[in-house]
Order: sequence, then structure tokens, then C-alpha cells
Amino acid sequence: MERKLGRSGMSVSALGMGCWPIGGYFTFCGKTDGYSGARDLDAYKAVNRALDCGCTFFDTADVYGAGHSEEILGNALKGKRRGVVLQTKFGYEFDAGTKNAPGGWDVSPGYIRKACEASLKRLQTDYIDVYMCHVYELGEKEMMPMIDTLNALRTEGKIRSYGWSTGCIDHARVFAKNSDATDFEMGYNLFKNGPEEKEMLQICESSDMACVAHSSLAMGLLCGKFNASSKFGPDDVRGSGYDWCVYFDKGRPKKEYLEKLDAIQQVLTSGGRTLAQGAIAWIWAQSGSIVPIAGVKNERQAEENFGAMKFGPLTQSQCRQIADILGNSQYQ
Repeated sequence: MERKLGRSGMSVSALGMGCWPIGGYFTFCGKTDGYSGARDLDAYKAVNRALDCGCTFFDTADVYGAGHSEEILGNALKGKRRGVVLQTKFGYEFDAGTKNAPGGWDVSPGYIRKACEASLKRLQTDYIDVYMCHVYELGEKEMMPMIDTLNALRTEGKIRSYGWSTGCIDHARVFAKNSDATDFEMGYNLFKNGPEEKEMLQICESSDMACVAHSSLAMGLLCGKFNASSKFGPDDVRGSGYDWCVYFDKGRPKKEYLEKLDAIQQVLTSGGRTLAQGAIAWIWAQSGSIVPIAGVKNERQAEENFGAMKFGPLTQSQCRQIADILGNSQYQ
């Protein structure tokens, strides 16, 4: 099961592996920004299991694990680079030695080139398939030199294409108009599908760009493995207290989302799917431009997530049923 990655000409597996979790612990702005329980041996096995299950698209960032996610991925894909599409990101400053990203960012031409070379080295590759800006919001003053630099890196063969991880609509329109980028990446799932996400999706569709959907499983909530008693401590991003971590409050899954998931569970698991597979299948049904990515940190998660490709998208009838149950047109 494959999907076109925007106007790049590349085809990728309909589901990509999100490699934030395999980077392990690091801090961002003084808070934990990694997932607890990540182990390197499990990460290597997870990448290999994803490949065995048909995954050809891997999404990471230089800041994940302060460089460690890229290192893991580079080692795991040694000798297996052919046929794999690598997407990584730049923009946030970090110290690999202390595993700390203080929150500063830089998208100047010199920094982008330096970051690109460092990512190429960690990934053990001669080129990056999709090189993506990781900084959420940029003005035209920063954006235009960035586009010029990315175009130059493509001409030099360092990257094949580029994109931007953002949900900032006005700036996304300018970026799409003034570049030939491959994709935008944004948070998108059953519980994050409002007017802003719909507008971003429209920008992608009208510009022949892919929409790479991160948080497709709502940071694990849509897997159905949490309940009202579940709690994460400050050693996990879900318990760190970030404002953007909307599915959890003080380390606990929010009651409203647990109730919604319980209400639609039967539809999502129809036909033998697991909850996670149903949540991924719902995303596929929303648009042919969407390529969801699901975070994985062990073999079991890889096997379950990529097992969704055997089932394919939910039907439009099932999607309407979910919308009716949730009682909100945003889910249609």
C-alpha cells in the first residue's frame, strides 16, 4: 500500500514510521521531550520490523534525542538505504553531549548547511530525501533565504526535496506559493481535525503537496492502552506539562478523549482491526494526499501499526458513523 509524496515524484508506504520515540530522553526548554522506556536495542528491532512490514518512509529530526534518533536510524538502515525515503528536520539548536535543546532556533543559510552536513553524517547517507524546517512559525524575512538555501542544497544533491513542519496557515500559503516543496507536516488525527487542519489540508491538495500527519495516534491515546488511572511522570513528554500536549493533563489522559474513544471503539475495530489500526485507517479515508506517520519504539508497536496496511482505509460510511457518534461536523 503506497501513496505519492506530493510533487516530489517519490512514492512511499501509506504509513511512515515516526522516529521521535526511538531518540530517547532529551530536554527542550527545560522539560523532558522524549518518551520513557526507549531502548536502543528495541529501536533497532523496531526499524527492522517496520521494514519487514513494508515501511519505506521514516520521519525524524536532528533534535530528537539531541541527534540520537538520527544515529539510531542511520545504523539500523546501514546497507538498507536503497528504496527508503528519509525525512528529517532542522532549525532547533541543541547540545548532543548534554541532551539539551534550550529552545533557540536558527534557519539562516549558514546554520541550515551546517545542520544538513551533521544530519547526513548521523544518518550515514549521501543525501536526504526530504529536508524539513522544524520551526513552527517564520516570517518572510527568514522564509525566503531559507527557500533559496534549500533549493541550492537540492541542486548540489545534498537533498532531493524539502518541506515544513507547521500548521501556521498564512505562512504555509506563502511557502507553498514561493517554493516547490514536497510536503507540510502537521498534527492530524481523529481528535485533531478542526478548521485549521482542514485548511492546511486544502493548501496541500491545491499545491500538489503531501500532508504528512504526525500524532496520528494522539501520542498513544488512540491505541486504547490508557485509562483514567494511567499516569506519566516528568520523565516522559506526556507528563512534562507542555501546553501543546493536549491529550494529557498532568500526565493523565484527558477524560473527554477517553470517552470519545470508547464511543467509537466498535467502528474503529471493525473487520478485525485494532484500535490503532482503525485510527490510522480513518486518516487514510480523509484524503489521498495524507501520509500518516506513527511513532514506534519496539517491534510489537511496529507490527501492529504497519499491520494497518493490510486493511486499508475505513469506508466513507464508517467515517460518517464516527462523525454521527461524536456529534461534531469537524470529524466528517
